[in-house]
Amino acid sequence: MTILGSVIILAALLAASAQSAQIDHLYVAPNGSDKWSGRLAAPNKAKTDGPLATLEGARGAIRRIKAECGGLKRPIVVQLRKGTYFLDRPFELTSDDGGTKDCPVTYEAYRTAKGVERVVISGGRAITGFAPTEANGLDVIAAAVPGFKEGWYPDQLFVNDRRADRTRLPKEGWYTIKSAPVGEQWSEGQDSFSFEEGEIKSSWRNLLDVDVVALTLWIESRMPIESVDDANHTVKLAKRSRFWLASDFDRNRGGRYYLENIFEALDTPGQWYLDRSDGRLYYYPLPGENWREATFIAPRLERLFQDTATTEKPVEYVNFRNLRFAHTQHILPPDRSGSAQAAVEVPGAIYAVFARNCEFDRCEVSHIGTYAVEFGPGCSRNTVRRCLICDMGAGGVKIGHGAERITVSDNEIADGGKIFPSAVGVWIGSSPHNRVTHNSIHDLNYTGVSVGWSWGYAKSAAVDNLVASNHIHHIGRGVLSDLGGIYTLGVSPGTILRNNLIYDSQSYSYGGWGIYTDEGSTGILIANNVVYRTKTGGFHQHYGKQNIVTNNIFAFAAEHQLQRSRNEPHTSFTFQRNIVYYDTGALLGGNWGDDNYDMDYNLYWDGSGRPITFAGASLEQWHKRGHDEHSIIADPLFVDPAHDDFRLKPDSPAFKLGFKQPDISNVGPRETVGVKSRP
Repeated sequence: MTILGSVIILAALLAASAQSAQIDHLYVAPNGSDKWSGRLAAPNKAKTDGPLATLEGARGAIRRIKAECGGLKRPIVVQLRKGTYFLDRPFELTSDDGGTKDCPVTYEAYRTAKGVERVVISGGRAITGFAPTEANGLDVIAAAVPGFKEGWYPDQLFVNDRRADRTRLPKEGWYTIKSAPVGEQWSEGQDSFSFEEGEIKSSWRNLLDVDVVALTLWIESRMPIESVDDANHTVKLAKRSRFWLASDFDRNRGGRYYLENIFEALDTPGQWYLDRSDGRLYYYPLPGENWREATFIAPRLERLFQDTATTEKPVEYVNFRNLRFAHTQHILPPDRSGSAQAAVEVPGAIYAVFARNCEFDRCEVSHIGTYAVEFGPGCSRNTVRRCLICDMGAGGVKIGHGAERITVSDNEIADGGKIFPSAVGVWIGSSPHNRVTHNSIHDLNYTGVSVGWSWGYAKSAAVDNLVASNHIHHIGRGVLSDLGGIYTLGVSPGTILRNNLIYDSQSYSYGGWGIYTDEGSTGILIANNVVYRTKTGGFHQHYGKQNIVTNNIFAFAAEHQLQRSRNEPHTSFTFQRNIVYYDTGALLGGNWGDDNYDMDYNLYWDGSGRPITFAGASLEQWHKRGHDEHSIIADPLFVDPAHDDFRLKPDSPAFKLGFKQPDISNVGPRETVGVKSRP
């Protein structure tokens, strides 16, 4: 090694040492004690000092440091040693527990020369004491649920870090309701229905433990059974459904449903069942699974983290890094079977109010029955970045009413709706100035990103929101209807949806759209997006005004490529310099008769060779109505559209219209997501 190289290494080591000396370190470990100082990463030989044992212990130590020093003089880093920390209650912070811009407080996993240790913050409880038993003529195992007498009824089970399947009928898909006493309003639910013979039986063990999950329109309803009439094949439910029990908007057809937690359905390896009558949990091991050495965890808490801040006393500058959060559940109250949209009433496992300048970086939130992260009133300038959010009972991130300036960037949000199918990847309520960028959002049963929470043209707080460079795919999955890769609501001036890649948006019946501007969406710029392989259209506007749709590619929708639902006395949108490419279905669907829209400089192409018509009109007739006077019908010359390559060849006729190739080269996370386990 050269002298220069040695000097550089020495300088780096000295800089790292100096930086470390400028930080106060506290340590937490499973073998620690909250009576110790927390200044040592491991217990000393005399076992008289060492790390703290709990997050609360670290919080108390920080408060003491502040009291002794008159506030924070240096940043504080709390490092958690390897292990699973089972919480008895949510970890709670107040304004006394925050940091400052120069002296933030950080909770993170402990680092060694080999990498970051695995730390799990769990709202669950380990279930032990399994023993062999018999169920339905099969060899299974069972154990008593701790806390059963106190009213804990877990709705999820994780075996060796794997979500086990709750017993379900039918095994795949759903049943169809034979009939229900539906009224005239789709928003009014029912508490009974008739079913086909054999689908539900009064002879089932612990019948009241069985849950009915009904799927209607864009939501689910979860309702326990109250009673069953075998002779008439009717079931009485303990709650009313949230919407009617019909098939979407067709009141003459029954909706879909499935059943959960049926003892008689415990017949498939990997399944589990909870007997609420005696508090025993049954599990059917997988072939070759060593259940005696397995870890069984059931969620108990609804939240893992929360704060009690106020406007006058916010929580500020608290960071969480390289931590795993897991195991939450949300039990619906007796008077509610679900939410009217987006599972919005399901809380976040991590919940903040009046939190400012806080960050979740490289964390993992998984194996939960709720949303992952929720920002409530008073939250501002908080960030969720480079996190892995997956295996959710509900959805990813909620930015609620009264929050603002939240950044959700470079995350993977995937595999949600396990319990509440209508949950969203990222939901923005009445909240302005948020940034949702460079995320991978996929495998959800409803919508990828939802922006806004007002219906119609009333004033809305959801303004100036940016949704950009996200990779959104496999949305809907044929489970619910009326959904989109990106969905907007209400008056939203300054909101921009740009450079997103969206595909495979598939609804159950109607409404599997790519970009969906719903009721009253106004003042939105939709630009440079690539949207393909949707069910009912790459772009759909229910009703709205002053929206600009420009320089997008919409391709391969199954039913129609563009949809407009409501005629209005003002201009609905401007649709210019877009490419619409398809080989099945129609170009336009819905209502296009009033001509209150501005369309021009677009390129249209039907790869099947069929003549292109515009809501029944020829191009010449369309021109006479004042539309697409400079647009063309031509092959855009994509590189390989059959294999999802929508780059344009240099001689594409689209360029003559002023179209520019959308840049989707860097959609999704720009770095690896989740806990950074390596140095």
